[in-house]
Amino acid sequence: MQINEYQNLAMKTLNKNLKKEDVLINGVMGLCGESGEVIDIVKKHLHQGHQLNKEDIIKELGDVAWYLAEVAYAIDVDLETVLIKNIEKLKKRFPNGFEVAKSINREEGK
Repeated sequence: MQINEYQNLAMKTLNKNLKKEDVLINGVMGLCGESGEVIDIVKKHLHQGHQLNKEDIIKELGDVAWYLAEVAYAIDVDLETVLIKNIEKLKKRFPNGFEVAKSINREEGK
């Protein structure tokens, strides 16, 4: 599946009664909530003796992806554009791959 195909399919389940601004707010809140659910799974593994449940992480990452698609939709951009721009930013920041020194000494906002 291609990333924009995912976005189009996922947005078929969007609440069509929401205004664009509400879609944006719902998406951002959803990203935070679902990311928190991933954190909770890892926390339980690291600090409470639970087995790391990869299937649950996969499910929650799917929910993160859905909300990412929703936020992108709310600002009228496709996911491929979001991912391309992210890679462009990373290439500028770490042209030779990750380097601790470049991470520590990078300019704010970059």
